[in-house]
Amino acid sequence: ESCFRQGGFRRINHTLECRSSPSTSSLVDIIILYCTLIAPRTRSIQYQLLKQTRFLFLTQLRNLLAMITNFFVLSPRGDTVIAKTYRSKSGVGAHERSHTEAFFRKVKFWDGVAPGTPGMDTTLGLGSVKNSPSAEAGEGTESKESAKKFGDAPPVFVMPDGYSYMHVKRNGLIFGCATENNVSPVVVIELLSKIAKVFKDYCGTLSEESIRKNFILLYELLDELLDYGYPQVTQTENLKAFVYNEPIVVSAVADTGKMINPKTASASAVHKPVIGSVDSDGKKTSLTTNQKNEIFVDILERLSVLFSNNGYVLNSTIDGCIQMKSYLAGNPQLRLALNEDLAIGRNSSTTYGSGVTVDDINFNDCVNLSEWEHGRTLSFYPPDGEFIVLNYRMTGDFKTPFRIFPSIEEVEPNKLEIAIHVRAEIPDNHFGANVSIEIPLPQTTTVATCNVVSTAGANGVHAEFVSQEKKLLWTLKKFPGCTEQTMRAKVTLSGPCTSQIRREIGPINMNFEIPMYNVSSLQVRYLRIAENMPGYTPYRWVRYVTQSSSYVCRL
Repeated sequence: ESCFRQGGFRRINHTLECRSSPSTSSLVDIIILYCTLIAPRTRSIQYQLLKQTRFLFLTQLRNLLAMITNFFVLSPRGDTVIAKTYRSKSGVGAHERSHTEAFFRKVKFWDGVAPGTPGMDTTLGLGSVKNSPSAEAGEGTESKESAKKFGDAPPVFVMPDGYSYMHVKRNGLIFGCATENNVSPVVVIELLSKIAKVFKDYCGTLSEESIRKNFILLYELLDELLDYGYPQVTQTENLKAFVYNEPIVVSAVADTGKMINPKTASASAVHKPVIGSVDSDGKKTSLTTNQKNEIFVDILERLSVLFSNNGYVLNSTIDGCIQMKSYLAGNPQLRLALNEDLAIGRNSSTTYGSGVTVDDINFNDCVNLSEWEHGRTLSFYPPDGEFIVLNYRMTGDFKTPFRIFPSIEEVEPNKLEIAIHVRAEIPDNHFGANVSIEIPLPQTTTVATCNVVSTAGANGVHAEFVSQEKKLLWTLKKFPGCTEQTMRAKVTLSGPCTSQIRREIGPINMNFEIPMYNVSSLQVRYLRIAENMPGYTPYRWVRYVTQSSSYVCRL
């Protein structure tokens, strides 16, 4: 009965009625109960009851599993790099040129309307408004259409060919699939993410060039990953026994044994395949003979911050994770220790003074938490390839790395002066890399001139007006800490600046990356091998990276 309640079933007159979609674990519990307890009682009422349970189990399990019709990988230009058809009822594969072109156009120029909507063209490609009085208005309508802004396409939508398309974006590539069945979109999205991860583990890097050079290996992986559209094996270490082709390394991987400074390693050192590979010169490299027993640890944090027009923080969130990639021989057990003063939950009773407090945290399945409560120590056997040890989230008060102070002044009815002042509040031994600041302008903007006042230490400073997108773009390759940068712009409008036009300005969007710095102060105290292994001296590389996810300032 407990299994029935957990699985979402209730018993009514010796019949089963499903209240909700049961989880896979609950269904497995039910089928185990059937196989161990009820199956021998062939003449009981409970057996008849469990026969219905078994049928419901198989039906629900089939719906939970992703049954895809086609799989494909598209380049940033829309070219089909990899495509594979598993089934097709209509006789036309969804990865064929006309279908993938229509899918790519819809993703690239998403207009917020799903194809097949009443009033839209149902042919392959972008929906277009049919003839109507508003469509025959002439140049006015055309100018509005040309100024139309396209947003990001959702990960799941239906195309006129009858397929449901689902996709994820990784490094500019689109991993997509289509299905004619009513499958779980979340399961398919997770499957596509797993495929992208496996491709990266076996190729070293995930790019169009690496996929084109290793397409034989990747098709071999697809044969093991998916069988007739159903997922089979998605773990990198489990696929090693079935893969016989060797990857071709696209770019040379830095040799950490030849570094001038033994305490640092190149960022490209982590881009190594998990199996023996062939370099560009045709030389084979074997992990068993040349493995240096390395493990790479990344502490990644993505910031979502919202500022008011006077520079105050309205909302702030940190989404962080600890990511690893292991090249250790023998797969030994590791021990990872974090801050001793780390507390979970704002109302946690285990706070240690003014330590690090995260709102919530979740761990990988391979992590052993026996020493977590009293020592903040994790122990685990690292799986092959890249994996996330834990995810954490922090909200509330924390010191933002950059503060934005905007100002707008109307000097004439059709002229505006915009000043953006940015202050870096990170220590002076750190810097922001690849900083870009975008300021949307009204559609009536005709001319805009920019002037940048930069302090010493800033490199690659440039500001311009992008007339096609009606926005100001301010870029800095290097933004040193404890410095201030200012950009002033004079904007000329085609007409007077009304309150409606004034609302078209902004919000300001800032993108950046800060190497070897994290806002949450979460630190790795040590990373050790659990067992004492004489002569086993692994290289441990730790990197901290802070990136902007949504860094916005209102105007």
